[in-house]
Order: sequence, then structure tokens, then C-alpha cells
Amino acid sequence: MTIADVDERNATGSLHGLRVLDFSTTIAGPHCTRMLADMGAEVIKIEAAEGETMRIRPPVRNGCSSLFGQLNAGKKSVVLNLKSADAVGIIHQLVKDADVLVENFRPGVMRRLKLDYASLQPLNPKLVYCSISGYGQSGPSAELPAYAPVIHAASGYDMAHLAHQPGRNRPDYCGIYHADILTGVYAFGAISAALYQRHLTGKGQHIDVSMLESMLTLTQNEVQNAQFDVPPPSRPMFGPVETADGYVMVAIASEKTFQGLVRAAGHPDWIEDARFAKYADRRRHWTELMEGVESWSRTVTNEQCLAELGVHGVPCSAYRTVAEAMRDPQIAHRGGLATVEDGGGTFEVMNMPFRMSGARVAAGKRAPALGEHTREFLAESGLSDDQIAAVLDQR
Repeated sequence: MTIADVDERNATGSLHGLRVLDFSTTIAGPHCTRMLADMGAEVIKIEAAEGETMRIRPPVRNGCSSLFGQLNAGKKSVVLNLKSADAVGIIHQLVKDADVLVENFRPGVMRRLKLDYASLQPLNPKLVYCSISGYGQSGPSAELPAYAPVIHAASGYDMAHLAHQPGRNRPDYCGIYHADILTGVYAFGAISAALYQRHLTGKGQHIDVSMLESMLTLTQNEVQNAQFDVPPPSRPMFGPVETADGYVMVAIASEKTFQGLVRAAGHPDWIEDARFAKYADRRRHWTELMEGVESWSRTVTNEQCLAELGVHGVPCSAYRTVAEAMRDPQIAHRGGLATVEDGGGTFEVMNMPFRMSGARVAAGKRAPALGEHTREFLAESGLSDDQIAAVLDQR
């Protein structure tokens, strides 16, 4: 039996029993806390009366954003006016029973609200408090505003990407927010490590996650090449190979895959060719190598090209749309998609890209309506009905 065969319906999430207070907005923080929710934690999303910004991002159906739902499935929503002393007092009560707090305000905001780690730690020494920001909580850039596209530029990522686009000198537009997702994943990992450390020591701690540093970790080769004189290949090494009816991606990263490629292209003699036999020589003559490969690939269709490359063990793929990738039978086999419901109906979201043999890992079935759980948690904080009514009027 494989992990994919485990009946997750009868399993418990690894983080079952943990309570998370989620003050985060947009993508990085919510992605982190959705991972925590998928692992079984109870995640309480604290929102302003107008709701966080992603609630109005398309696709919107019947006033409900499926993008918001994707980021916040399985969470609970509590509306509080954080500028109100009553709200701060309520949060102080909730913090006493919380395990984790996640926020991604600009550094200094939580301190001004008296909700920073220094203010809350005495109330709950076991609290794991995670701050996500563009540049980190201290330093000359700490208070600069930052969103993913800004961090892509600031980290060198965009210019590193441009270096692999022959004939271009203008950076790409940004429409896919790598920095947000990557930083959210790093925050999740740091929180998990802090919870394990708390298990050993009984103490929580403050975690400071920087989007800038997160993005720099994507440029592994470039970080080293920036320190040493490494000549670039004659042509970017990973790119589209033209066929008779389109393009395929081929990735040659080992001697075995190089040999498979040239055999597929009908040139097994190139294995011993002085231009290509060694990796260093191959880099210098990469343009010649790939032009030779394309002299073959242009004579066959995408399907024929992929089939021949597959016979020779060459890593390759057609260029697909996201919609096509979602329909991949492999995604269905692994249960990669989950159905979520909100006030606009149902929609599909990605489950986390890992499975566990002894734990349930799955998106929650519902995305919360704005403030859906406010009264529940106000009552839990010890307020009377009259006090609850007064707090609700302040929102």
C-alpha cells in the first residue's frame, strides 16, 4: 500500500489540538496559516469589519472570492476593531489559550496595537509568534512597504531570470507571486520547528521571516556566481525545444540524460564528440548542441518528440496551461485537488503537495464568511451577552 492509498478520513491532522491566531492578510501569511489548518490546527482569522483585501479579488461569485477561499479554507473568521481597547482585551484572553500567532503587518504596527510579541509573551510564555514582512523586523529597510513584485525586483530574482531570456533587456511583468508562497512555506517550516522546540523546552519564541531573504534562496546558482567568475553557457541551458507543431521543455542535468538526448536526436556519436563529451565543454558549445537537437525535433510533432525522449529517459514535458495541469491523471491519483464551499458555491483548491502515512493532510471543506465565528469567540473570552453586543456595535 502506498501513502496515496491511506484513508485520510479516519486519520487525524498532525497539528490537531493546536490553536492559531491569524492576523495575516493577502497571500504570504494566509498561505502559511492555511497549511497549518490543512494539518489540523484550529485557525482563527482576525479581520477588520470590511474584511481582508483578498475577499474582493476575482473570481468573485455572489460576493464571495474563490481566491480568498483558496487561501483561507478551513479557518474561522472573527471580526474585531484592533484600535479598540475592548478588542485588544479580547485578543489578550484568546492569546492565553493560543499556540501560534501569525501576522504580516509592516514592522511596528503590532507594537503600536500592543499586540507584539513583547506584549503577549508574558500572557502566554508558550506562544510561538511568527512575523512575516518584506525585509525583516529590524534593519535599514525594515519599515519599507513591500509586496511580492517589489521583492522579486529587490532580491535580484527578476534580473537573474532576465539573464536566461536571449535578446531581451527589459524585466518581465509580474503576475505570479513566488515571494508570497515561498515565504509562507518558510514561515510554516519555522513554526513547525518552534513547536518541536517548545515540546522540548516548554517555551515559545518570536520568529522573524523575511520575504527578501526567502527570494534570495531561489537563486542558488546566482548567489555563487555573484562571488566568483563563472562564464555563462553560450545559450540558456533549459528552454523550449522547437518541434513541427510546438515546443517541449527538455532538462539535461546529468551525463545519462545528455546521452539519452543525443541518442533520441539520432546522434549517438556526440557522446564522444570533443565539443560535448565533458560538461564544461558542453556549456561552451551549448548552442551548437541544441541547434543539432532541433534539426531533429523540428521534423517530428510534440507527441512524437516526447515519446522518443521518453524512450531514452530524457526529462521532458509539453508546455501546458494550469487548467491542463489540473486535469493531469497524476493529480487525480494523488488527490491533489479538494472541493471547497463558500457563499458563492463550490470550487477546487490545491491540497498541500505532500501526503503522510499516519496523518490527514487536506483542505477544509468551507471558507468562512466574514465574521462568521465572532460571537462564538467573544463568548469564549468571557464576555456577557451585553458586552458581546457592545463589541459587535464597535466593529
